[in-house]
Amino acid sequence: MLSIRKIGVIGRTYRHLNRYRQILTVFFKYGFGDLVDVLKIEHYLEIGLQMISRKQRRQIEKLTRAERVRMVLEELGPTFVKCGQILSTRPDLIPVEFIDELSKLQDHVPSFPYDSVRQIIESELHRPLEDIFRTFDIQPLAAASIGQVHRAELKDGKDVAVKVQRPHIRKTIEVDLEIMLHLASLMERHLEEFQVSRPARIVQEFARTLEKEIDYTIEASHMERFARQFADNSTVYVPEVFRDTSTGRVLTMEYIDGVKVSEIDRIDQEGLDRKIITARGADLILTQIFDHGFFHADPHPGNIFILADNVICYLDFGMMGSIDRQTREDFADLIFSVVRQDEPVAAEMLLRLTEYDEKPDLRILERDLADFTGQYLYLRLKDVQMEKLLQQFLGLISRHRLQMPQNLFLMMKALATVEGLGLVLDPDFDMTKQATPFVKRVKMARYHPKRVADNLAKSGAEFAKLMQEIPGETREILVQMKRGKIKIEFEHKGLEPMMSTHDQISNRLSFSLIIGALIIGSALIVLSKTPPLLFGIPLIGIIGFVAAAVMGLWLLVAILKKGRL
Repeated sequence: MLSIRKIGVIGRTYRHLNRYRQILTVFFKYGFGDLVDVLKIEHYLEIGLQMISRKQRRQIEKLTRAERVRMVLEELGPTFVKCGQILSTRPDLIPVEFIDELSKLQDHVPSFPYDSVRQIIESELHRPLEDIFRTFDIQPLAAASIGQVHRAELKDGKDVAVKVQRPHIRKTIEVDLEIMLHLASLMERHLEEFQVSRPARIVQEFARTLEKEIDYTIEASHMERFARQFADNSTVYVPEVFRDTSTGRVLTMEYIDGVKVSEIDRIDQEGLDRKIITARGADLILTQIFDHGFFHADPHPGNIFILADNVICYLDFGMMGSIDRQTREDFADLIFSVVRQDEPVAAEMLLRLTEYDEKPDLRILERDLADFTGQYLYLRLKDVQMEKLLQQFLGLISRHRLQMPQNLFLMMKALATVEGLGLVLDPDFDMTKQATPFVKRVKMARYHPKRVADNLAKSGAEFAKLMQEIPGETREILVQMKRGKIKIEFEHKGLEPMMSTHDQISNRLSFSLIIGALIIGSALIVLSKTPPLLFGIPLIGIIGFVAAAVMGLWLLVAILKKGRL
């Protein structure tokens, strides 16, 4: 497990002082210097930040806040880039305006040396490299923030791709996560607007997601599960996983030599049919979502290869999504209610699909849904682009302070991505028409006699269990009340800024008293001519006056920095 600790503990933070300063300097560079003052962490910064030119600052000020955040993450390296990529799939955690910008984040990292690759493989598999592979390419096929991929050949002659994790990447991630958590905790403490979004929770959620991504055994399991789902489907191919030569840090899979779905000219040169590829690709993602509820959540062009006979092959199963049956059915109901312009039902389904702290005004929500559907009602189905629709839908959800669960967003984003690829391959492609049979099938499945009987039996069993538990639970509540063990707790919010101000006032008063005491004490020593003397003046008195002057100057500078006397 990733070792991420509550690093409000100052000693642990200082252990990573150089990295801390580097992070804060980058934040300052891109116009987030106000955070340094508000969070009271200016002591981590080195002198010299003023060297950032005014011209550079003016250029940065022209950028949006979301663009500056993206640039900060790119400059801070792999952990922060990966954090941004993951957050771009979490509209429940960050504002909508940041989603599109963070989705542009790409890994720009150099490959690591072959000697490190060899050492990691041999330490993980407990054998010399030559005993595992007949050949192994020194130059990697690709390098990313977590690892890199090399082509190799097993002893039995099978062509494979070997993904190897970066050396010390876990330690690097842990250090960055600790600093992130410390900054997030300070934000919650000092900035009232962050007490609702709770950035510390976001960091902890990110740590859990990243823990799965750096464990290659999870990706191997995803590939095997995906392969089982499509075992009888000849239009789909899933690379084989070689478990004997795979661990948490090394993943060996079948090497795929195909055509990237974005290489249109090569697809035509190979005699492949773009219309068939488009239809199959759409059916594939729709089958994953609506039939299996387990889908590839990152179907970008680099992760989809086309093989002979228009067979589609997915690569990189690190990011997968899952949708339970109830969510699929609620989503189908939402679509049907929108098509029928039944705003009350659409609002009800939207609330069931999303999360919220406070229920929105239903009348306003229904009105906004009516406006939303009105924009698309009279368009031809082929003219409705899911990517644009998703952006406007997210905007509607954000206005009503609703949060879309990650997997639901991943599902909609995967559909929009596949639609975009489909339109490049076949300009006449109609994703809405392609999806209609799947949505209808989900909606009708709930009325199947076996399903109805199962639901009735389940509801009956739950009701019977509830009736059995009520008397005992009621008795337990009464006993706890009688013993005085039921307590009501009140939580005061918004007091942190006031407490911080009070602490600041008391510290300054204490400082002033110490300065006054030093001056009075030193004056008494000077008047009493207490030895040792320097030029006829007591040395201890001189030291006291100097100390008082230094402390007084320090206090004055601190007050002036805050802009208040």
